[in-house]
Amino acid sequence: MSQDTRSRSYHHGDLRAALVEAGVKLAREGGAGALGLRVVTRSVGVTPNAAYRHFADRRALVLAVAAEAQDRLAHAMRDRMTALGDAGADRAARAVRNLRGVGLGYIHFALSEPGWFDVAILTRDESDGDAPPATVGDRVAPPYQLLLDALDEMVAAGALTPERRVNAEWVCWSMVHGFADLATRGPLKGQDRAMVDGLAAHVVDTIVDEIKS
Repeated sequence: MSQDTRSRSYHHGDLRAALVEAGVKLAREGGAGALGLRVVTRSVGVTPNAAYRHFADRRALVLAVAAEAQDRLAHAMRDRMTALGDAGADRAARAVRNLRGVGLGYIHFALSEPGWFDVAILTRDESDGDAPPATVGDRVAPPYQLLLDALDEMVAAGALTPERRVNAEWVCWSMVHGFADLATRGPLKGQDRAMVDGLAAHVVDTIVDEIKS
C-alpha cells in the first residue's frame, strides 16, 4: 500500500490519533527531539502533508504529544499519592502525605520515563496573558493542577496557613523540578537509583516542612 493510499484510508479522527500515538512512542525513547514531523509521519506510513490536515505545524503536534505525556505523569503522581495514603490518618496528615506524593511521583516519573518527562515539562504552550501558567492548548497541565489541589487541601485541612499558601506552588515546583533535572540531565544522572530515591525523599520532605513552618 502506497503512502498516499494509506493516508486516504484513515478516517478523519484516526490519523490524528495515530500521529499522536506514534509521537508518544518516539518521545519515550528520545524526548521532544525525536518528534520530527517527517519521522512521525513516516512511522505511521503517511506523508508530511497528511499531518497538516490535523496539525498546523510541528509545534502543534509536539503539544498534542505533550498533553498525553502530562496525563501519564499525572497518573504516576496519583499512584504515589495513593501509595502514601492512610485511611486512618486525620485530614491534615492525609493532606501532607498527598503533597509528598505529588512531589515523589513527579520525581519518580522523571527518573523512570525521562523521554516522556522531557516532553511533558519542557514543552509548553505560550500563555495568552490571562491564561493560567503551565497550560497546553486550552487546559491546565494535570500535574500542575494536582499540585494546586494538594496545596489547597492542606489549607482546608489546617495544615498550611493561607498566608503560606501564596505562591507555594512555585516553591514546590521549582525545587522538585530542579532535583528531577539534576537526576535526569545533571550530576545525579546514572547514579545509584536507591541513593537518588533517598535524596528525592529528603528533598520533598524538606520542601513540605519549609512551606508548613
